[in-house]
Amino acid sequence: MAPSRSSKYAALCIALASITSSSAFSTSSTHRQTRIRTSLSMSTVEGTSSKQCTLDGKKIRGPITPLGNFVLVRTKDTLDATDGGILLPDQSKERATEGEVVAAGPGKLHPHTGVRITNPVTTGDSVLFGKFDGHDMDYNDEPVTMIRDDDILLYYKGVRMTKENVMPCRDYVLVELLKQKTETSSGIVVAEAVMKDYEPCEGTVVRVGDGRMTSTGEFSPSPVKAGDRVKFKDYAGNGVRIEGVDHSLVRMVDILCALDA
Repeated sequence: MAPSRSSKYAALCIALASITSSSAFSTSSTHRQTRIRTSLSMSTVEGTSSKQCTLDGKKIRGPITPLGNFVLVRTKDTLDATDGGILLPDQSKERATEGEVVAAGPGKLHPHTGVRITNPVTTGDSVLFGKFDGHDMDYNDEPVTMIRDDDILLYYKGVRMTKENVMPCRDYVLVELLKQKTETSSGIVVAEAVMKDYEPCEGTVVRVGDGRMTSTGEFSPSPVKAGDRVKFKDYAGNGVRIEGVDHSLVRMVDILCALDA
């Protein structure tokens, strides 16, 4: 017996109701998943923004981003001692000049060519810079210093400086100084107290930087190489002690001549 028109209409209504219910369930599930994802994203953003950054005790809108050739450095704690072996407390030590890079700018533009001179260091590198360079600040309750890449004498990766991991910055040369002579050519012994303020200006090249940066962004080659014995201008070097040995960081333009070994 053929089904009546009313039964066909009832079956069609049931099918449409089933499709509508399935679609509504799918839409509801999609909306629910979207709400969950949106909620997680908002909680992540709120968690990030909840960490308030401070600079010199004042709240700032976010982390510091150095511009140009500026470098933000977290100064390292050092333990110094006097000549007699007496440890110096923090407040009586000289200003620290060694630190870890927190953030670095992209580098400066050459004023004539517009070429970007890239920054030689990146976040996480350890650097040594000039004693009177930079601007001291308190960032998130930590002592930091903002310096320029031109202030960096050398950089390295690791906990401490060694002859193997240090790299002179750009046109600097690392020279191992000759030991001070405590006896004259005639055999007269000179007291160490007299030689205390004497600064040697001669030594052996240990490491050489990449070279002096030109206006095109390229490095000019160094006039000396590792192993050369050199003489440089008086008081031109920056003293640094590596693995118990006295060294000096000298700019290439301050090296007077290379001596025969």
